[in-house]
Amino acid sequence: MTALNKQVEDIDPPIDGEAAGQYLTFMLAGEEYGVEILKVQEIKGWDTATPIPNTPEHVLGVLNLRGAVVPIIDLRKRFDLEKMVYGPTTVVIVVKMNHEDQERTVGLVVDAVADVYRLEGNDIQPAPEMGAAVKTEYIRGLATVENKMVILLEIDKLVDFNSMDSNGVHPAEKVAAGAESETALAQ
Repeated sequence: MTALNKQVEDIDPPIDGEAAGQYLTFMLAGEEYGVEILKVQEIKGWDTATPIPNTPEHVLGVLNLRGAVVPIIDLRKRFDLEKMVYGPTTVVIVVKMNHEDQERTVGLVVDAVADVYRLEGNDIQPAPEMGAAVKTEYIRGLATVENKMVILLEIDKLVDFNSMDSNGVHPAEKVAAGAESETALAQ
């Protein structure tokens, strides 16, 4: 067996047909991301969210969408991307997430909507292993579409509702906030 054949065998096979379907794609920091179109409830222009105290930094607050209070998540902050001023192309993609057999509605703030693509299972490759330092649990896979890479998100794993307390605060953020308070008091 040649070294090239061994390298080809080591490449992960395409993802099965479960990931096949239509994906709504959007832009974040010049990269294209996609979510299953069946998870998308609506797309609306950016509107200021009502802030909620003690929430993680990426949770901007809530919006009232036809009587439903919906948490709004800034994906740039969630992915630790550089901050950008919201502009005319900034939108909120309202998605349905499943968490412990319960459906939750969440708004995702993105730079712009890009396109809709139909992808087959063999078009989608699994996310590469990046080691423990890089979180990839919310990446469903990668697809090459029209000579560009699209990062497909596993929307149900994007927000970890279990790791937040009743106020929406992640335990690590609570510890960090406590340490900052103690430092401020000591000065």
